[in-house]
Amino acid sequence: MNITGEAIIGGVHERGAGGSFKAWDPSARDYLEPGFHMVDAGQIDRACALAGEAFDVFRATTDEQRARFLDTVADQIMLLGDVLIARAMLESGLPRTRLEGERGRTCGQLRMFADLLREGSWRDARLDTPLPDRAPPRPDLRYHLIGVGPVAVFAASNFPLAFSVAGGDTASAFAAGCPVVLKAHSSHPGTSELVARAITRAVQQCELPAGVFALLTGTGNGIGQALVGHPAIQAVGFTGSRSGGTALMAVAAARKQPIPVYAEMSSINPVFLMPHALEHRAEEIGKGFAASLVLGVGQFCTNPGLVLAIDGPGLATFCKTAQEALNATEAAVMLNQNIAESYRKGVDALAGTDGVSTLARIEHGEGKGAAALFRVSADAFLARHELHEEVFGPASLVVVCRDAAQMRAVVEVLEGQLTATLQMDAEDHADARALLPLLERKVGRILANGFPTGVEVSSAMVHGGPFPATADGRSTSVGTGAIARFLRPVCYQNLPRELLPEPLQDGNPRGIWRRKDGALTKE
Repeated sequence: MNITGEAIIGGVHERGAGGSFKAWDPSARDYLEPGFHMVDAGQIDRACALAGEAFDVFRATTDEQRARFLDTVADQIMLLGDVLIARAMLESGLPRTRLEGERGRTCGQLRMFADLLREGSWRDARLDTPLPDRAPPRPDLRYHLIGVGPVAVFAASNFPLAFSVAGGDTASAFAAGCPVVLKAHSSHPGTSELVARAITRAVQQCELPAGVFALLTGTGNGIGQALVGHPAIQAVGFTGSRSGGTALMAVAAARKQPIPVYAEMSSINPVFLMPHALEHRAEEIGKGFAASLVLGVGQFCTNPGLVLAIDGPGLATFCKTAQEALNATEAAVMLNQNIAESYRKGVDALAGTDGVSTLARIEHGEGKGAAALFRVSADAFLARHELHEEVFGPASLVVVCRDAAQMRAVVEVLEGQLTATLQMDAEDHADARALLPLLERKVGRILANGFPTGVEVSSAMVHGGPFPATADGRSTSVGTGAIARFLRPVCYQNLPRELLPEPLQDGNPRGIWRRKDGALTKE
């Protein structure tokens, strides 16, 4: 269980040939042992080449074999026990209960994709049998989805387990039959190494090629750019800043063979306070909003960073209630120094903007974040695009609209978002109905009478949205739909029966649902 600070390439632990760095304990504000060694260009190339070599063998495994592999990864993570939680606490400043819950989510995601593989519908199998009476006769056509190839995955800073080494990107890529080359986040390298060892043990136990998984360690942009630029890599999964995501998108687009980047980047997640809901429940909504805003020190991509409402007594009550609730909160440790500094600068910028008034702003020390709530007119918001930008942390901006028409005008200028929330009563349904077509164009998930910070891991979940919420608004990084990012269709025309993939063979030996001549069947 000792952390060595090494990368894992081809199933072997090896010291990075580049420079070195140490993890940072944001609570104690001190560096952690041991040192971690950064991989060099040769090691990146070797990890990617091994992934390329492993691809055809890995994707040829049966769905049951890959399902057992995913279950084994989850088992191995649980066997790490408290060592994993203790290290993650040191590197992130997050509390034990949050990290234990995140570990459960991580293993739950792995098992969810295992269940999807066993069920089989993910292949989207389709058969169009010959029509000899048609002129010209229709050929025998059979279609299903296969993995795209090795995937580069970038671990996120704010979820050291669930969006990290064995997180949703890795789980969905493995389920699709795609090897993963993982760039560990420098904020939690020890946590990453422990989980990477669990995956490596699962690879060995399931007798898979060693190139199915690699862990790359290091800091800076060079490793990521080299990884995305490598010709063996066929897709990218990323969770992080807009600047980081767009930089990787540029590298991927400039390749001789461009590849897709599925980057989750930036969202302010507007919350709409409809008039009748404010009239009847302003205090309740204000308290719920404040709790959502400060949850996890606001370090969620679904944090409610924007509130839109029509001016009136109900809004005044909401603001007063939220202000009082936020003033009762305290500063808390943020994930790392860069996030804390960026948050401080973002809050300072909001507070210093003409036309923006401060409703609540809690003092915070170095390395910490504290609640901040501001208010601005819709006119000023429409005139100042800088007010539309995300401030990652427990800060939010209340936009005061004259009427429903101006609220819709604000929605029109918003960038793509992960979520939008409607706080509404039955009497608000007509106004909400007018908003829905606009929101459907702007966001990936629309909530009613809740708050967006909880993301359920399930088949129907969408954690995505139009740019810049993500690089590709047609995708989700949470839920079973996440596998679609790493799949592509192949059609077989008049292929001899004995050469067809098993899911497309006559008699349906897998017993999966297939679309045959337009009808959904298990025949």
